[in-house]
Amino acid sequence: MKKFLLIIALLCSALSTSAMAQTSRMDEIIKSGKLRVCMTGDYKPFTFYKADKSFEGIDVDLAQSLAKAIGVEAQFVKTGWPTLTKDFLEKCDIAMGGVSVTFDRQKQVSFSTPHMVDGKSAIARCTDAAKFQSLAAIDQPGTRAIVNPGGTNERFAKTHFKHLQLIEHPDNVTIFDQIVAGKADVMVTDASETLWQAKLHPELCAINPDKPLQFAEKAFMLPRGDVPFKEFVDTWMRQLKATGEYQQISDRWLK
Repeated sequence: MKKFLLIIALLCSALSTSAMAQTSRMDEIIKSGKLRVCMTGDYKPFTFYKADKSFEGIDVDLAQSLAKAIGVEAQFVKTGWPTLTKDFLEKCDIAMGGVSVTFDRQKQVSFSTPHMVDGKSAIARCTDAAKFQSLAAIDQPGTRAIVNPGGTNERFAKTHFKHLQLIEHPDNVTIFDQIVAGKADVMVTDASETLWQAKLHPELCAINPDKPLQFAEKAFMLPRGDVPFKEFVDTWMRQLKATGEYQQISDRWLK
């Protein structure tokens, strides 16, 4: 009798596990017809929130490609770096827009397979670029480093800089104008952003973007434990890279 009850219990457990495995955010996305995408809108060239309340950028194009692959529409949800994880958990199916993989974030969410390696690099006025060739050279009492709060840039700055003056600027869209205007000397951000901002601001130079100060990866934030959804996103990205579409989207914004 005990053996029979044990077999029944094991079967029920297996059935329950199977039912759980079949449950995925993908089912909800398909049913609703919308892929809810959280992004900050302040991180060119990945995401930018325009005056007409629409988004543009590399990850906007990627989100629309992913939604098309699923057979739904992309619905963008504006968030900010300090509340990105919270807003994703409460309002979105995926978070995109130059999101870096961090241990703190992985305590609450999962990530797709990283699609870009993009470590931290410095950007400064071209006339000063020679002075900031290393972390030690940047971290001097006379240096004014500027940072946007709430994300990996702030975490990096507060971890590595002990002697310079750290200036917080809440608007990541206008933060580089502060360096151009002479109100700050340098900023450490992702190498891809330094290249983009140097392209937008001829007065600024990306400093050794091909030799980042720190290793980092960019990926898409996903729900924890949702294997089917992650498998779909990863498969879509592999095919996007294999066909050259990923490179085409990237080159559209970075070249």
